[in-house]
Order: sequence, then structure tokens, then C-alpha cells
Amino acid sequence: MFSPAPFLTFFLSYLLWIQCVAGGNSNSSVPPKIGKGYRLISVEEGPGGGFVGYLQVNQKNDVYGPDIPYLRLFVKHETGDQLRVQITDADKQRWEVPYNLLPRDQPPPLKKAIPRSRKNPITVSELSGAELIFSYTSDPFGFSVKRKSNGQVLFNSTADESDPFGQLVFKDQYLEISTKLPGDASLYGLGENTQPHGIKLYPSDPYTLYTTDVSAINLNTDLYGSHPVYMDLRNVGGKPYAHAVLLLNSNGMDVFYKGTSLTYKVIGGVFDFYFFAGPTPLGVVDQYTAFIGRPAPMPYWALGFHQCRWGYHNLSVVEDVVENYKKAKIPLDVIWNDDDHMDGHKDFTLNPTNYPRPKLLAFLDKIHSIGMKYIVIIDPGIGVNSSYGVYQRGIANDVFIKYEGEPYLAQVWPGAVYFPDFLNPKTVEWWGDEIHRFHELVPVDGLWIDMNEASNFCSGKCKIPVGKQCPSGEGPGWICCLDCKNITKTRWDDPPYKINASGLQVPIGFKTIATSAVHYNGVKEYDAHSIYGFSQSVATHKALQGLEGKRPFILSRSTYVGSGKYAAHWTGDNKGTWEDLRYSISTMLNFGIFGIPMVGSDICGFYPAPTEELCNRWIEVGAFYPFSRDHANYYSPRQELYQWATVAESARNALGLRYKILPYLYTLNYEAHISGAPIARPLFFSFPTYTETYGLSTQFLLGSSVMVSPVLEQGKTEVKALFPPGSWYSLFDMTQIIVSKGQYFTLDAPLNVVNVHLYQNAILPMQQGGMISKEARMTPFHLIVTFPAGANEGQAKGSLYLDDDELPEMKLGNGYSTYVDFYANIKQGSVKLWSEVQEGKFALDKGWIIDRVTVLGVGGSTNASSLEIDGTPVATTGASNIKFNSVEQNHLQELEDGADAQKTMMLEIHGLKFLVGKNFAMSWKIGIHG
Repeated sequence: MFSPAPFLTFFLSYLLWIQCVAGGNSNSSVPPKIGKGYRLISVEEGPGGGFVGYLQVNQKNDVYGPDIPYLRLFVKHETGDQLRVQITDADKQRWEVPYNLLPRDQPPPLKKAIPRSRKNPITVSELSGAELIFSYTSDPFGFSVKRKSNGQVLFNSTADESDPFGQLVFKDQYLEISTKLPGDASLYGLGENTQPHGIKLYPSDPYTLYTTDVSAINLNTDLYGSHPVYMDLRNVGGKPYAHAVLLLNSNGMDVFYKGTSLTYKVIGGVFDFYFFAGPTPLGVVDQYTAFIGRPAPMPYWALGFHQCRWGYHNLSVVEDVVENYKKAKIPLDVIWNDDDHMDGHKDFTLNPTNYPRPKLLAFLDKIHSIGMKYIVIIDPGIGVNSSYGVYQRGIANDVFIKYEGEPYLAQVWPGAVYFPDFLNPKTVEWWGDEIHRFHELVPVDGLWIDMNEASNFCSGKCKIPVGKQCPSGEGPGWICCLDCKNITKTRWDDPPYKINASGLQVPIGFKTIATSAVHYNGVKEYDAHSIYGFSQSVATHKALQGLEGKRPFILSRSTYVGSGKYAAHWTGDNKGTWEDLRYSISTMLNFGIFGIPMVGSDICGFYPAPTEELCNRWIEVGAFYPFSRDHANYYSPRQELYQWATVAESARNALGLRYKILPYLYTLNYEAHISGAPIARPLFFSFPTYTETYGLSTQFLLGSSVMVSPVLEQGKTEVKALFPPGSWYSLFDMTQIIVSKGQYFTLDAPLNVVNVHLYQNAILPMQQGGMISKEARMTPFHLIVTFPAGANEGQAKGSLYLDDDELPEMKLGNGYSTYVDFYANIKQGSVKLWSEVQEGKFALDKGWIIDRVTVLGVGGSTNASSLEIDGTPVATTGASNIKFNSVEQNHLQELEDGADAQKTMMLEIHGLKFLVGKNFAMSWKIGIHG
């Protein structure tokens, strides 16, 4: 849904606020180096391995408050490739991300007495693990993390006089630590923000992490999610090495990346670092998601196309949208409602006039019968209304966040609201009950949780005004109409260090829950703010799983470390501009690194208004987002894909291919769930030795082998695309081939064309497509096998995962899933293709077959002979149903050294009836030029 305001309105609101805020320390007057750091005064072996050390401050100062005099250091190699380094107050328990929300090993409990022996000077020492080495210096204390295999320093917090950063700082509301970095390291992550320079972190760009409802059109600004993790990719002597660094801390923070250093400035919590050794990008994400939680399995239909709009005023409009997609022959799996279906914008209600329940149920029966799905929005704010059952039950169960002992009053779409406290177990139970009640009212297929940063149209302490209606029903609904006073009386509302919130150093309680408000067990909003959306995702996931035992689908705007285990994400309120189209790729790729692979942006833009040309190009990108949805704002012109004839044609082309490769996307969904592997990936994931890909933000991969190279500029009918070394085959015209040494090629890209290529050594499972994923899923399979062009010897492989996507778990061994590995090789004039099936019964029961195989890049003549299937010769002439067909392929460029004289062929074998659930093997001879 719409953010409270675009940037201008937001800025004016902020100016009004700031005039009322007394004082306000400017960070610019603070010296660049604070204090003299800490010294290590004792070290001892920790329980269960690792060690515990104690630090004492060297010289006290009051910049941003008094120093915490003694710190406890805990270091442990938790796995062979994961190292934890935690620094906290040695005397008092401090806020940490709740262990029940993000399960992980607990550090040792704090001791009552701190060892303070200084008799034996402590020299440099280290703790070695299987992949990483931790070492430290004692005075001033600093630590480094090295790669064991080659001694490469991954993180180094020791500061010299010549360094632009200072020593370790640890105060109650200000923590600072830095690391040196090599200048040629490529960093990715630290979101959520809209990065104008592409996927790589850009030196001196601001990176502030604090969940905020600010439109994604604002660049380099803290947005809806907080992900304090980065991946570091280096090329050392031609060999790539990747690792990741997570600072598990939910407090607001600024991260300053200067190219040769990175500094964290955090306003609370602890330093809880996790280092993941890699050394490949895929290995990093595997290790990271093993720790934070594997990405949620998605139902098959979620990978279809989705349509939404804020402004479908009544059910007949929704029915017309579904019908118009059908008439336009554009695939559609899921129809959504923003809050138009609600009664007065209240959660878990239906508008009795515009969405009468009998008619809505009849509509849902109709679309459910053909496999379509229906999803609606839910915001966390619960309308304060004594006649509203959800509110009544919430009050009775005492589930709301408190301020000065009373539920904290805010304003969102219904008007005055209270916010549920999802850290409270009673709230989780109440929320689950409300979802159950709503599902009895309307059998929705998933939930969309929005505004959960949390967003508030007001700031401070508010009251419901006497004698006037709020909201009035006239004008924008996001204008604050409560009677409010700013809250600046506590250090939680006005901390000494001002993070660059909203890009303007706005107060951290601006347009959200007051940071001195209190959650369950006395937890302050100041600490828990950025996990609010995460905690709501966890509660919502639990509720949906408990409904019918089906696999949940949740879309959340606000996310944190671990959210991907429960929810998908869309990138929020973007704009219908060419710039926003380009930015969407970088944001999507970052979320794959964050462990939230099911991600996409509002296709054609949320704010008004895309041009026809832009919407053409956007669906050509958005058709390949993992989460593919067209969504528009209440005030935008209609922009469903059938609104323009040219856009409808582009949609049929691009979504047509998406629906054919749904088996591949679903297999990638499975791989994401078991290993964290992103569905959409930067090219460097597959080509980490090729440094030209490190900053590439205009193309992306689906899985390891499918590359999308879209047009991202107005008026262009061709695209300059980078092709890493090897052979690439067009998926729209498989006779077209590019053999690259690692170079750019200019590709034709008329308005309705997007370039999608398949890399060599792959076997891609496809089906025939359809208008709904349910019907597309039951069509015969087609395998695309790619060899290096003209190679006399080569291998290819691929895989396919199939299951009952209604089941909550996505796994083998339950009798409702099948996994197939496909292999192929070409050698000495013979091609062989075979499968190895695990748990074949499910696929056999479904009756899935492979009826066609296409082999690309075969060198030789049109002659194919001696076909054998499962060791038995098979005729391909006469009355046989199995036929060979071959076509010479066209090279975009001439090959060198006379190689252009050698043909490469596309060979198709039709009329097959291989059962997907049963092993098969086939081979044939080909004619080879001498």
C-alpha cells in the first residue's frame, strides 16, 4: 500500500516536527576518533569450546554518554566455517535479538565477578578453526579474522594512528567498531535501501539500517527492512574468495563504507558478529541461511503471475480484471486485494456493500475450481473501535504495545489504532485466532502483511480528538488527525547519537511507534523496533500453518535477518520510471543474498504513472522476478498488462516463457529451501573468476544457467549485454547461439522482445506453459540440453523437483515428492542422455512424461542414427512415433581460426514417452566433420 507520503510530504512533516524538538546534537561536531579503546585483562577457556576474555576501558570519556567500563568477549568456532565474536557488557545483560525469535546457541552466562588479573602481560594469540583463524592484540584491544587456507585477512578491527577510524567504543547507546578492507574488495548487502550505483556497495554512500516506511523512490535511505550483513568478494591472483559478515543487532545503525574501511555506529545492543567462510558466493549463502533459517518453501502457484491494485473498489472490478486477463491470453495465477475489501480499513473484515460475502465466496469458488488463488492485505494497526470484535478481543487479551501503562495510540488507515506486540506469546495466540476467524469468513490463500516497520501517520504521544472526526474522510488518508505531542523527555526517544534516519537524521520515533514504548517483559521499542515486521511474519506463518496444514504464503514489507524462513518480500513503493526499473534488479539480487529469494518489485511501478513503453520493458524484467506481481496505487491510472495492446504482447511473450520454465523455477525454490541458493542471482555467483561481473547490475541469472539481459533505457531497440566465457543459447530462438570469450554483444531487442539465454553444460526442464500454473504443470516435459558449441566432448546436467505443493514441508521421503537428476554427455560421435530418479512414485502417480528433447551446440552433420532407449535399438523412420529433426544454428559472431566453417546443430527428438518418475537412458550417433 501507499507510504504515508512521497518524499516531499515526508520532508515537510519532518520540518514541522523538528521545530518542536529541543536541542539535538549534531554528529558533525564530534571528533572522528572517540576514546582510547579497551585493553584485554584476562582470557579463559569458554564452556563447550572457544574462549572468554574481559576488556577494560583505557580512558573514559562522555562523548555520547559514559563508557561501559568492563566488557565480556566471547569467541567460538560454532561450525567449521562459522565463527562467532560477541562483545557485551561484562556486568549487565543487554538487549539481544530474542533467541526464541532467531534460534541460535546461547553465549555463556555473565559472571558475578570479573577476573581482573594483570600479572602476566597478554601477547598476541589466536584461536584456530577448520576454515577461519581468530587473533587479537591486547592493548588497545583489536581482533582480526583470517582465512586459514591462505592467511587472507577478512576482518581487522585494530586501529593505527594513520587509520581514519578509531578504537572500539562501547557505551550504553553508542557502539562503534571498524575494520580495514582491501581497496579491491567488492561488497554487497547492508540493506534495505535503493542503491543508485548498482548492487556493489559504493564508497561514501550512506548505509543506515532502521526499518522505516519511506518510499523506495528515496535513494540511499533506510527503507523497510534491516539486514546488517555484507558479502565480501575478492579476486586474489585470479582465484575468487567470498565470505560474509553479519552483525546480529536490531538497533538502529549507520554503516560507513569508505572503500578501504568499514565502520559501524550502533545506538544499542551488543556486538554479535558472525563470520561465514565461503569461499564461494553460493557457499556463503548456504552457511548464512543455515544459521538464520532456510528460505520458506513456496507453493507452486506463488511462482505464477500476480495482479493487484489499491483501488479495486468493488468485487465486480476484480471479476473484470480476471476475465480481461483471460481474454487477453495473459497468464494469471493470483488476484489480490489491497484494503478495498475491508470495512472501514479494518483488518479481518469485509465491506458488506462492495464485497458482499455471498458474492465473494461464489467468486472464490469459481477461481479456486480452476486453480487460481486470492490474497488480501493485513496491516498491524488494529482500529480503536469498541464495536469491532478484533479490537475487543485484543483488549481482553492485553496484546498491545504499551506507553506509560496504556496501549500506545497511533494512526494508520482505519484512523486511531493500537499495535499488537508480537513478542508477547498471548499476542501470537490472539493473532492466530483472528486469522482463523477471518479464514472462516473468507478462505484466502495467503496473507500480505504491510505497514509493519511499523508505520504511523502521527508521531509522539497522541489522543483521539474531541469533537471532530478522525480521519475526516476527505483528502489523503495519511494526514495525522490525532492530537499529538512530541516525546523527547527520555534518552530512548532522543538518543545522544543521531543515526541518519530517513536520510535526514529525523528522530527515530518519527512516524512510527514511540521508541520509549514498551513490549512484553519490559522490552523497549528502541531495541525491538526493527524486528517488528519479522515478529509479525513469524506469528502469521504459525497461524497459517495451523489453518489447514497447507504451505503458507506470506508477503511482508518489513523484514529482518531470518525473515526469509517465513515470508516473501516485495520492494515497496516504487515509481513508474526507468530509474526505478533499473534499481529493482539490484534490490532483488541483494535480497537473494539476505536469504529472502522470493522477491520482486511492483511491475510498471506503484506510483503514477508508467508510459506504455516502460510498462513493456518492465514486464520483460518482472516476468523473471522470483515474485512477479503488477501492483499500482489508488491514484495511478489503470496499468494491468492488458491495458495496452503492445504491453499485452510483451506479457504473452515474457510470461509465456516464465510459465514454460516453471518446473525450473520450482526446482530453484527447492534448492533455495535446502541450501539458501538465491533464485535470482548476480552473474558472479556462476562466474566468480570473471571480475567483469562483480559490479554488473543490469543483467541477472535465474539459477546457475539462465541469463536475462533486458532493455532498461527509453527508446532503445537493442541491448549491450555481457556474456561470460562460453556458449549461450537463446531460449526464444534456440537456433541462435553466442560463443563468448568474455565480452559484450549488442543484441536486437524490439519492443516486445527480451533476451534470455541458457548457458552451456545445462539441462533445463520445461513444460508447455499455460494460462494458470495448475494447468501448465500437467503438460508434457521438454528437456533442453546444452553443450559447448561444436565440442567433440562435453557434459551437461540439470535437475527437477516435483511435489505436492500444498504440503507444509518441502522435502523428499514423504511419499509426495520426486527428485530427478539429468545427465548428458557427448563423446566420440555419440550423445547419451539419462536420468537418475529419487522417490519416483509421486511423479509416476501424476503421470508426468517427457515427450521431447532438444540438444544444442552439437557439432557435425544432420545425420543422427543408432538410437537406443534403455539399451534397446529404436527405429526413427517409417511408422515410428519417434522422430529426429535437426536445424543448423546461427552464430551471432564469426568464430576465429576458421571455426566458422564448422556447423553446430540444434537436434530435436520428438515422440518420446519417458516417465519422469522412472530412470531412462537414451543414446544416438551423430555425424562429425573431419
